[in-house]
Amino acid sequence: MQINPPFGYQKIVPFYRNTKIRLPAAGELPAFVQATNAVPVSYTEFAVACRDYPLAFVTTDNGKSFSPVAIIGIAGSENLFLRDGQWDKSVYLPAYIRRYPFCMARVTLDGQEQADRLVCIEEAFLSEAGEAMFDEAGNPLPRWEPTGKLLEEFERDLERTREMSGILADFGLLEPFTLQAVLEGAQPMNLGGMFRVDEKKLELLNAAQHKTLIRKGVMGRIYAHLISLENFARLLTRKAASTSTSTGAAQTA
Repeated sequence: MQINPPFGYQKIVPFYRNTKIRLPAAGELPAFVQATNAVPVSYTEFAVACRDYPLAFVTTDNGKSFSPVAIIGIAGSENLFLRDGQWDKSVYLPAYIRRYPFCMARVTLDGQEQADRLVCIEEAFLSEAGEAMFDEAGNPLPRWEPTGKLLEEFERDLERTREMSGILADFGLLEPFTLQAVLEGAQPMNLGGMFRVDEKKLELLNAAQHKTLIRKGVMGRIYAHLISLENFARLLTRKAASTSTSTGAAQTA
C-alpha cells in the first residue's frame, strides 16, 4: 500500500480508531508554514479568505490542472502572517492548516489508485502516551467530532474546488501574471508562477458558459478572486513592516 502525503506533510500513516495521538497544542502550527509563501484554499473558503489574502491559481503539471492558493509571502519561502510563531489572529486561518496533523489521502494498492480516500495522520503525532479519539467500542469521542467534521467538509469542498478550477481552465479564463514589488532601499522582487482570471476573456464567454459559471457558483468565486488581488498591496505593507521599511509599491503584470 502506497500513500502519497499532501503538500507540507512529511510521512503520513492510516489513522485507525484505536490509534492514540499527541494532540497539537493550542496555536501549534505545522512546520511547513514556516517556509512557504502559499497555502491551498478551497471553494467555500473564497468568500472569507479573499478579505485577508491575495487568491491566485497555480499549476504543478504545466497547465494540465490548476489549484487555488492564498499568497502569504513575497519571497519563495516567506510567511508574512506569523507573529512570534503564531498565525496572526486578526486574519482567517485556512482549513488546510487547521486540519493538520490529519488529512484525507488517496491510497495506491497493487499499482491501482483506490477511489475512496483514507483518513491519515502525520506519523510524528502517533504516541502510545497520547489521547484516544474513539472509545473501545469504536464510537467517536467529543474531541474527535470537530476534527472529523472538518475533514469530511474539507474533502467534499476539494471536489468542488477541482471542478471549479477545471471549468476555469476549460473556458480558457486563466492567464499567468507576475507580482513586481519594490520596497524602499531594497532590490525589486518578482513573484511569478501565478495565474488569475482574465476579465476580458470572461466578457467574451457565450451565454451557455456564463450560465454554467453562475449555476456552479463559480462566478461568485471569480469575483472574490479578482477583488482579493488588491490584497497584494496589503501583503507588501506586511513585507515592509517585517523589514523595517516604511514605504513601498506593488504592481502586477
